[in-house]
Amino acid sequence: MNYPIIDPEIVSLGFVSIRWYGVMYLVGFLLCYLLGGYRARIPKSGWTKEEVYDMVFYGVVGTIAGGRIGFAVFYGFDSLVNDPLWIFKVWLGGMSFHGGLLGVLVALWLFARKTNKPFFDVTDFIAPLVPLGLGLGRIGNFINAELPGRLTDTPFGVYFPCDAVFGLTTTCIGSWEQVTRHVSSLYQAFGEGIVLFGLVWLFSGRKRNLGMVSGMFLLGYGVIRLFTEQFRQPDPGLDFVAFGWLTMGQLLSLPMVILGICLLIPRTNGFIVEIRK
Repeated sequence: MNYPIIDPEIVSLGFVSIRWYGVMYLVGFLLCYLLGGYRARIPKSGWTKEEVYDMVFYGVVGTIAGGRIGFAVFYGFDSLVNDPLWIFKVWLGGMSFHGGLLGVLVALWLFARKTNKPFFDVTDFIAPLVPLGLGLGRIGNFINAELPGRLTDTPFGVYFPCDAVFGLTTTCIGSWEQVTRHVSSLYQAFGEGIVLFGLVWLFSGRKRNLGMVSGMFLLGYGVIRLFTEQFRQPDPGLDFVAFGWLTMGQLLSLPMVILGICLLIPRTNGFIVEIRK
């Protein structure tokens, strides 16, 4: 089976084009706002609809700025050096989750200061709202034929177009590669989107100590990313960055797992959440 070719551009309006990748992000932000509004209406939530709107706005800015800067630093530094304006071409794809996470954390810290809310109260509220957007971002990767998987002879393998694996191999000649690969973008869409959403949403359904919902998000994402990266081909130019098997995505996920565990341990949790703003 061939990788389905989908035009990444929905419509072109002269010098402006609307792309599926950008639409996936917009839908993800909208879902975050709608789910946040739903949780804010729960009695004694401590949140208003206006606060949710402001928080999502801060999150949007942090996601885009951090995600793009993180991608440039972690995965595309050579492209940035060759063309500094490349960093602004977000519509072409290329966003780092880990960079986006750092950007969002900075944005939420500023939001917490503005609203006088404890920092972990803010992160606990937003953590269950994020995974569906992450999954939609991976759908955008799928449409763009990004994130080629590793070689496989299982029935789940597909033939990738040569353009998609350019930089990974010099043996691809013509339109399609002659070996099959995992569709890692869909694996990660399912894991980071549906599985993580169900896990964190259900976990946050009961009252938890401050910081624990954030910890479950960090731990859940980190473990899922460590697993799904086993099916994703390392990024061109990076290959494995440690021990001959650890990818950049896995390396960046390890601190998330460690911090997530710390936030879920009552004694450590109690020490960490003293950081209020």
